[in-house]
Amino acid sequence: MALTFELDPAVSRDLRDQVLTLWADVSNAGGSVGFVPPVGPDDIRPELVRHLTAMVEGRTRLLVGRDGTGEVVATAFLTLNTHRLMRHWLWLYTVMVHPRHQGKGYGRDLLAAAADAARAIEGVEAVRLTCRGGLGLERFYASCGYKEVGRVPDAIRVAPGDDRDDVIMLLPLS
Repeated sequence: MALTFELDPAVSRDLRDQVLTLWADVSNAGGSVGFVPPVGPDDIRPELVRHLTAMVEGRTRLLVGRDGTGEVVATAFLTLNTHRLMRHWLWLYTVMVHPRHQGKGYGRDLLAAAADAARAIEGVEAVRLTCRGGLGLERFYASCGYKEVGRVPDAIRVAPGDDRDDVIMLLPLS
């Protein structure tokens, strides 16, 4: 079953709660989305509020993927670069597919939908993201067309004694 993607959905309480639940489920399954387990929706809520505020301000756009039942099972946030010399690329943040749907190609579908959304934004020529090293994520993103363009060793401290590289990836849109 394919996902249905929507860019800039109306943010309702239900959508907010579904994104919070997804974010917690992905984090608790070991996903590299800014938290380490165990976390719950209340731990994640302040970060989601920051994303939602950026959406209201027009700096960030939300892409959601829904399964056949309408449940949000994938998300990505596209954040416009506000630096006057870097407006030709945007950031892709909080790329998530629910753990029960991983391995079905939904991650590739989400990244393709995000690239299509970025192409539709006037002046955007590339998508940039970072990922946590040590999980094989850079191989996945590379298989979707992203190129590793930088790496900061041991920049992410997951736990005491567990430092990971911050890997910078870029997808040219042309």
